[in-house]
Amino acid sequence: MSWRLWLKSKPKSINLGFYGEVNAGKTTLANKIGMDWAGEEVGVVSEIPHETRMIQKLEKVNFSSKNTKLDLTLIDMPGIASSINPKDFMRHGLSASEAMQRAKEATRGIVDAIKFLENVDVALVIIDAAKSPFDQVNFTIIGNLEHQKKPFILVPNKIDLPDADVRVVRDAFEDYIVVPVSALQGDGIETLYNTIAQMARKVK
Repeated sequence: MSWRLWLKSKPKSINLGFYGEVNAGKTTLANKIGMDWAGEEVGVVSEIPHETRMIQKLEKVNFSSKNTKLDLTLIDMPGIASSINPKDFMRHGLSASEAMQRAKEATRGIVDAIKFLENVDVALVIIDAAKSPFDQVNFTIIGNLEHQKKPFILVPNKIDLPDADVRVVRDAFEDYIVVPVSALQGDGIETLYNTIAQMARKVK
């Protein structure tokens, strides 16, 4: 495609979903992409587990990479967890009633996130690179994506941390596309953008 045709071409609409366990950095990465391409953030980042308990969207994100223009909708999903303990929230200063309410909202958010998979065109599975990747949550997410035949990229995040070990993640998921990043520092982001573009071109 010539550059003149590329400039005139209509961008492909892609729903980009952000999946991962709690506090893996989904919202931080979604905010990074939103700020880079739209000048807007998607959601609020917090150290308290399950800060994102509802699906959050940022639409009309004009993205371009590798001669690919995309009209992205960034969809930040609630963190996926195998269990939710209200006491975890109380350790962060929430009252017993507040913790119980957050646990209920987080549970509903997990169900909504899994249901919403059918509306996602490409998924980013964010993994905390400073933790063991052999987590039930990661394999559950990947299993659901494969079942629905959704293309996805594994994104080991927080590679700027001293305990991060990308080799372990690559070894654990050697059959998949793995793009390490630091959503906070911006390391690896350009490679991720190129990979998103390549994968989006294959979406019908």
